[in-house]
Amino acid sequence: MVQEKNDSKDKDMILPPIQQNRPALSWEMKIKKKLKTVPPCLGKFRPTVGQCCHQCTPDSLRNTLGQTSSLGFHNLLSVNETHTRYRGWLVRRVCCTLFVSGLKVYASPVSNRLERVCQSTRVKEALTAELQAPEGGDSQGQLSHLSPLLALINTCISPGLLRFLSWVMLKMFSSVFGSIQVNLNHLPALHRASQEGSLLVYVHVRQSIVDCALIPLVLFCHNLRVPYTVSPLHINSSFIRSILQKVGVVLLPSSALTELDAEMDRLYSPVIYSLVRELLHEGQAISVGVSAESGRGGRWLANVTQLIKEGSVPDVSLVPVGISYDCVPKTHTQVGLSTVLQWLWSLLWRRPGGSVRVHFAQPFSLKEMCESGRCRVDEWLPLQDLLLPVILNNRADCVFGQRKMSWLLPSSHYASELKEPTHPERDLSVAIILHLIFSSASCTAVMSTSLVSSLMLYRHRKGVSASALCRDVAWLTEELLFRNKDVGFGGSLEEIVRYSLSLLAPHLIIAAVPSRRDPFIVPRPSPDATLHLALQAQIVTHTFILEAVGACAVAAMLCEVVGSGVSSRVRSDGVDGEQVNGDMEFDVVLCQSELTERALQLCHLLPPGFMPPCQSAQSFALDAVDSLVRCGILIMEEIPRDVPICDFWKKEGALTWTTSDDPYLSDSDCDVEEQDLRSYKISHPSQCPEMLFFLCSMLAGHLRALCWATSGLDLLHTPLPEAEFVAQIHSHLCDTANKKKQHFESCSEEAARTAVRSLIDLGVLSEERQRGGVFLGVGPLFQSSENKQQLQRFISQYLFN
Repeated sequence: MVQEKNDSKDKDMILPPIQQNRPALSWEMKIKKKLKTVPPCLGKFRPTVGQCCHQCTPDSLRNTLGQTSSLGFHNLLSVNETHTRYRGWLVRRVCCTLFVSGLKVYASPVSNRLERVCQSTRVKEALTAELQAPEGGDSQGQLSHLSPLLALINTCISPGLLRFLSWVMLKMFSSVFGSIQVNLNHLPALHRASQEGSLLVYVHVRQSIVDCALIPLVLFCHNLRVPYTVSPLHINSSFIRSILQKVGVVLLPSSALTELDAEMDRLYSPVIYSLVRELLHEGQAISVGVSAESGRGGRWLANVTQLIKEGSVPDVSLVPVGISYDCVPKTHTQVGLSTVLQWLWSLLWRRPGGSVRVHFAQPFSLKEMCESGRCRVDEWLPLQDLLLPVILNNRADCVFGQRKMSWLLPSSHYASELKEPTHPERDLSVAIILHLIFSSASCTAVMSTSLVSSLMLYRHRKGVSASALCRDVAWLTEELLFRNKDVGFGGSLEEIVRYSLSLLAPHLIIAAVPSRRDPFIVPRPSPDATLHLALQAQIVTHTFILEAVGACAVAAMLCEVVGSGVSSRVRSDGVDGEQVNGDMEFDVVLCQSELTERALQLCHLLPPGFMPPCQSAQSFALDAVDSLVRCGILIMEEIPRDVPICDFWKKEGALTWTTSDDPYLSDSDCDVEEQDLRSYKISHPSQCPEMLFFLCSMLAGHLRALCWATSGLDLLHTPLPEAEFVAQIHSHLCDTANKKKQHFESCSEEAARTAVRSLIDLGVLSEERQRGGVFLGVGPLFQSSENKQQLQRFISQYLFN
């Protein structure tokens, strides 16, 4: 926690009253006085976000300790005469122009970059293989083969054009967003690193194309070096391409529609590797967006990691960036001149809505992470090795280890290179990508629309009154702050709820009955509305992931108790024959070892970014169970022991010792030997289902999509190309949700891609690489319908009904 000062800039954190698009309602909410204000911090302390990992990079953390002060926030769109050196009536009219013209722009030399890239060993080898000629072949022929990539290599930053486009973006974003709040606490660390000559690489999780514009704009407005921005856009217009490439935007080749198409080119990977090396040698900064479900963008980070391992670059400081939107802007990956003109025309008729919060985390040394050995990957195992023995053989013991996610670094990255890196180097690159995805999500603030979306989708799917929603908003805000999660709002509780409802109005039904002054709010039962709410609620799920995993494990054991008809099955004291009467009238005791095992099995099914990669899955599962005790769902029950706990010398075997700096050690690891003697009971059975359902619903969308995808395998004629396979699975998910007329959060494109990837890792689907690409088919082990049903039963046990 950081002490919050009474800085004048903190007034930007208070939400302004939203008059436009306000629901035409007049309610009087009878709420206690202490709940009428929602603070953005706990007392005088604000959550500290974006700190370096104390396990993987302790030296980087030590360098920044004691240097962070609470500087508040800066609204990037609030430009006035105080930001310039001049004063007066005319200055107030042109203050934005004066502000932009007075900012510093760092030089970007590109005089001989093409020559240096062509002289690279990897590019020479790739060109030799392409030309089928001796290495010292015709330079004219080499340039002809590199012609589609010449514009990419010659990307530069023009100071005049950068200032003009920054002014245009400030004006455009003023029409799109109400405010762009920048956390100033870690900007001094970036200034120090820039002055010391450190190479900075900014990493964010892809949400929208707007991310690629926000990060350079924020850095430019704070006199920091504008990075070369890697963009996945496919630009049709040559005019727009030439403009973007002169402000440091690295685009895909004009012949490639997607990143996958670009990577199929044998010259693309070596050219990109050489380009990254030359940019870092020039002292340039780089901004990269990573996709958590497909791994796109990880290739750029792998290049940086490999340069560090080879010694071509001394060190690089990685900076995770968390960007949170009140409403994520909808953008297209393919942009033409007509698309841009239509979007600019629409800005003239729209009012600004929603805010953006940008957090820059503390920079940490990539060399330290690579060479310290603290970022372990030695326990990584394929998912089928971790879960198939449990699913098919019902084996009591579970294989402990970490799920291997090698697909985060697509294999096509090394397809065109003559020397393929060893598995440890590849695994280390994947571990760093995972770490950055988790770090970016961890420093992302929770906006008010995300909070209300999670409550409407996971707790009040059947509707809620406005007064009850306000009470839940106050409660959930406190829970987020207690978990050291920053929130992007503050102020009057009524205004926060009104503001959120005004932005979410197209996705909600707000009904006002004349007889009562408290309106009733229901999520709109449509796929678009549910998917929007689910997208907004993802950051809340990330915050409560420990509790959600623990709650799903409890739900799995309770379902087993209800199905068996006796509660003795999960009792550790051996009592049997006690019949279950009613839903929650029985006194059930949950054994810690079995509860932890269920949580551990569920951990292996989580998408990337939810679980910290520097923590073992077993430690995470133990913490998940402990989190339910901390939040009051479970209470520990003491079990009589034959041997007193103080008589530890009578225990069989020798004492085991662990080091205090073991990265896999958690608070729950200290008493692993006592697990079998511990058990838990549900604290308040009559109140438990509502809280359990709220936590279980956070993961229900992902698990249900996995179940539906498994059931849809019988409808597909395999093998199919990967893209077509994902499209048909997505269509099946949509059809299933439409038939049931609910659970639309399980039918998104992201859910389909994540489900297919999990089925591949489980061995349900087999990958065959052919000339046309990767083809997917059902593996021989799951040709049997019985094995598919066992897999569905295993997944559905975590779906609390």
